[in-house]
Amino acid sequence: MDRKITIVGLASLSLVGLAILLNMFFLKPASFRGTAYGEPYPAAQDFTLTDSSGEPFKLSDGKGKITLLFFGYTYCPDVCPTTLSEIKLAVDKLGGDASQVQVAFISVDPDRDTTEGMQKYVEKFNPAFIGLSGTIEELQPIWDNYGVFREVVEGTSASNYLINHTARVTLIDQSGNMRLSYGFQTPPEDIAHDIELLLGQ
Repeated sequence: MDRKITIVGLASLSLVGLAILLNMFFLKPASFRGTAYGEPYPAAQDFTLTDSSGEPFKLSDGKGKITLLFFGYTYCPDVCPTTLSEIKLAVDKLGGDASQVQVAFISVDPDRDTTEGMQKYVEKFNPAFIGLSGTIEELQPIWDNYGVFREVVEGTSASNYLINHTARVTLIDQSGNMRLSYGFQTPPEDIAHDIELLLGQ
């Protein structure tokens, strides 16, 4: 009887060991859901703009946090409000970790968007979001550095026009590197998932 118990015990231990080995070899670690930049990760190009309180906003001051960077404009009829709503939902899903994320919305329409107007616009989605604008001379190098396409579509008057623009959100990690990007209508849970992964590293 003792021998049978010993054999059954050894067989059970063998099965448990086999299961552990199979998990080690075949269980994949959690992976990012956004589009990843290749290693070595490119450093996010620093820039400085004036915020709505008149203070300088410098991208590199956000090191230690994750930054979500999005370019758009307050007169945008669809893409910008949709994307900001998705970012809001993603940040909401983070709970207490939301304080580790900085969201910056930068204008592609400096002729109509003031920094004060941008800030009021983003605060409708989340009071902690940052809205920024500037002169064309200040913004053009930033658009260029982040590969932002921008095209004015003529309207019926000088102030009535649309702007076609890049609609991707760029995620900059805690070290100031460009890590991931997200296309239009990325599920908020995917963005939140990736942020949690980075915060856990």
